[in-house]
Amino acid sequence: MDSAPLARLRTLAMPYGKYKGRVLAELPGHYLNWFAREGFPPGELGRLLALMHEIDHNGLRHLLQ
Repeated sequence: MDSAPLARLRTLAMPYGKYKGRVLAELPGHYLNWFAREGFPPGELGRLLALMHEIDHNGLRHLLQ
């Protein structure tokens, strides 16, 4: 697996919304679940949010340390 997306989760900040400015790796699970239900945004941000959702949902946040 390419570790670049994992590194991106630790550096890219959420560009809008309630958690604007918070690093994607630190977004709460309920917010990620909302995106999973409503739809992820297009592009890199959406791919990274979907990845973070999978990591959170499967209890794998330790991979980001």
